[in-house]
Amino acid sequence: MSEKKEKFASDTSGRSVADWAKALVILLIGLTVAHLGVTLFLLSELGTDTFTVFIQGLSRVFGLTVGTVHVIVLCILMVVMLVTTKGYVKPGTVVCAFCGGPIIDLFTWMLGGWINGGSPMPIRAASMLIGCVILSAGMSIVINSNAGTGPNDLVAVILSDKMESVEFRWVRVGCDLFFVVLGFLLGGTVGAGTVVAVFLTGPLVQFWLPKTKKAVQKVLKEQVKTKRKGEDYE
Repeated sequence: MSEKKEKFASDTSGRSVADWAKALVILLIGLTVAHLGVTLFLLSELGTDTFTVFIQGLSRVFGLTVGTVHVIVLCILMVVMLVTTKGYVKPGTVVCAFCGGPIIDLFTWMLGGWINGGSPMPIRAASMLIGCVILSAGMSIVINSNAGTGPNDLVAVILSDKMESVEFRWVRVGCDLFFVVLGFLLGGTVGAGTVVAVFLTGPLVQFWLPKTKKAVQKVLKEQVKTKRKGEDYE
């Protein structure tokens, strides 16, 4: 019989204030890395990320700005997950929800003069692909910090725990595809980069998860227990 899939839900109730401070610093590092990847992806102007397609579609339906809809949707997701699940929504979830935008703005200001829609296509394509790799690495650090994950990313994380027979990469691909298709039907913009992100992000995150986990746990000096049916995993 194959080994049961490790779950993402974890018990962090025993963490001290100092441990939480370290975990949140690691989360911020991961969030910064992830949004460097997002910025490189967006600056290529070859398509928006999958969740943004969904947000764009909703903004056009309701006549609100993309930023306003983004905050509303993330807040709704946080409340729903907080009420219906346990062990997923944590302090870092709030940090992810409200700090991502400013980080992207900072990197856009720093890099926008070198990478943009007017750059040669090889540079734009490389920026988009490298962005996906960096984004996925940063997401794995955020997840492994066990301090919380962005509400939109938690959708795939929670579903992966519920669907025990399906690997995380395929759950993430399914979620990304859902956001893209629904967003497109609502009027969101889909580009070549969006399609690449659908099929590349999930597998890359799964690739990075075990590689960053050892480093993160070494810094935190803890073995995170993740729950399975009727038992703990260490």
